[in-house]
Amino acid sequence: MISTALLFAMLMASLDTTGGSEDLSSNEQGGSVDKNSLVVCFGEMLIDFVPTVGGVSLAEAPAFKKAPGGAPANVAVGISRLGGSSAFIGKVGDDDFGHMLANTLKENNVDNSGVRFDHSARTALAFVTLRADGEREFLFFRHPSADMLLRESELEINLIKQARIFHYGSISLIDEPCRSTHHAAMGIARKSGCILSYDPNLRLPLWPSEEAARKGIMSIWDEADIIKISADEIRFLTGVDDPYDDNVVLNKLFHPNLKLLVVTEGSEGCRYFTKEFKGRVAGVKVKPVDTTGAGDAFVSGILNSLASDLNIIQDEKRLREALLFANACGALTVTERGAIPALPTNEAVLQFLAKVTA
Repeated sequence: MISTALLFAMLMASLDTTGGSEDLSSNEQGGSVDKNSLVVCFGEMLIDFVPTVGGVSLAEAPAFKKAPGGAPANVAVGISRLGGSSAFIGKVGDDDFGHMLANTLKENNVDNSGVRFDHSARTALAFVTLRADGEREFLFFRHPSADMLLRESELEINLIKQARIFHYGSISLIDEPCRSTHHAAMGIARKSGCILSYDPNLRLPLWPSEEAARKGIMSIWDEADIIKISADEIRFLTGVDDPYDDNVVLNKLFHPNLKLLVVTEGSEGCRYFTKEFKGRVAGVKVKPVDTTGAGDAFVSGILNSLASDLNIIQDEKRLREALLFANACGALTVTERGAIPALPTNEAVLQFLAKVTA
């Protein structure tokens, strides 16, 4: 199998770079490979129901296949699949689906000691499809679901304190008591010296209104060290017509404490922004079957790299290598149905990259 270093050397020759590079100041948190590389993911875990055929609406689907999902849980499993160390903190129902999800984490070598079971609320369910017009369609069942009911007293505090990176989304900010629990967990992580990673993962149908979604998502924006966002989310949060304008990102979304902001653009790849440089890394083309979990696979890829060595952010060449790897993680995931079942291994990603660049 082609080595990672050689593969990246082959691939980097065809990539463009904008901007220069210099070290982060010495008082900013760096990383070294001999420190703990645990990524703790906080938020929802649920059951995705995906149509057995593609290109249909939910109403047109002849049948559905169940698959474990939920963005933070997907990321945790994705990191483990890539050979990294991960844990998940969240709540599921004390029902068959909830125990299936907890077992899914365990089977994928994700630390599930932070999972709690609710005896009164059910595990969340989501029906999701990719329609013929390319748009995803969601239907959620959580009125309320167990993930919304996680309390601060149920947090596995020691697990958070062990993390190098603490990753979360915005769905856990929608309702109490989970909203307060989310804020408390972030506070513990920050005080423990963790890097805070945020993927808003906008799901408008779950919010009371568009205004509530914008306010909720932005309420913790300036606390994150790393943010991953999509072009559609940029358009929603800023109200601009052109989310592909770098100035929009820099003027409206990049904040002084941010170490890395990544804009994912599907098959077109991604853009990256740090305090020192910015640029674009091209995507890897595949024939999509189901885009569910592609963004989570991307996040898994980049966080796994950063957990091993946070100083990658200082080095533009190495950052681009890590983002190219993350792009490939997302591309491989869309070639299969479901989120967690489709998340790739490190070996699969390297073999895929070697094949597409041969």
